[in-house]
Amino acid sequence: MEKLSTRVAVATDSNSGITQMEAKELGVFVLPMPFMIDEETFFEDLTLTQEQFYEKLGDGANVVTSQPSPESVMNFWKDILNDYDEIVYIPMSSGLSGSCQSALMLSEDFDGKVQVVNNQRISVTQRQSVLDAMLLVERGMNAADIRDFLEKDKFNSSIYIMLDTLYYLKKGGRITPAAAAIGTMLRLKPVLQIQGEKLDAFAKARTKNQGKTIMINAIRADMENRFGGARADNIWLEIAYTKDVEAANQFKEELLKEFPGFDIAINPLSLSVACHIGPGSLAVACCKKI
Repeated sequence: MEKLSTRVAVATDSNSGITQMEAKELGVFVLPMPFMIDEETFFEDLTLTQEQFYEKLGDGANVVTSQPSPESVMNFWKDILNDYDEIVYIPMSSGLSGSCQSALMLSEDFDGKVQVVNNQRISVTQRQSVLDAMLLVERGMNAADIRDFLEKDKFNSSIYIMLDTLYYLKKGGRITPAAAAIGTMLRLKPVLQIQGEKLDAFAKARTKNQGKTIMINAIRADMENRFGGARADNIWLEIAYTKDVEAANQFKEELLKEFPGFDIAINPLSLSVACHIGPGSLAVACCKKI
């Protein structure tokens, strides 16, 4: 008798920026991340839209990111395993949240059926890992092999984010009030980077245009020096933004002048990132194609 092939599901959390509707279209599964807003719990893209989130943030609500409960994670996996044999689960970077470590521990109860990928990505690069995983499923790889592949590939991605304001970093205790005050006084536009697992300062720009130039030069250097060339057949190029989609579309036009022939995707930054950096942020990211 011919052996039936293993049915492998690809799952992630809403930090990837994949909405529930997109998940259905793509054939993947997305665990919504919980938020506490003024002591009330909301779930990203289920009971909390991007618009509602920025409205509450603008009204000065106390917004805190939270980890999904162990029960919700395990029930999410159990539901998927009703129809699949194995799961490749891609949570947000272990360097930015404890939810990856929790998932790794919880997966021990699933006899190898749930493979948690600790590939230290977030937002549009995490989203790309999901798309890569689907491609690997199509190629017939099992969940453990896909996890190994994605973890080896993890540093083949890069993100640069320009903030419009230091207010939210200060509010979240990510920078000192003094540093925020000086930056705000000088109207600085800080550019942060995510290389692997940490969010770090990269440069300070005086204007948005200068900030964009810094990001474009940095992403080009990564493509050429780390990822084997700034070519459309080699690199996925992506833009992420908080709240202001028009600014993202304008940035896309500027990027296309610098990188003609690239297919540049635009996606909103996930709310877990947005609550730390606030509205008006722009990011450029790249991933090496597998």
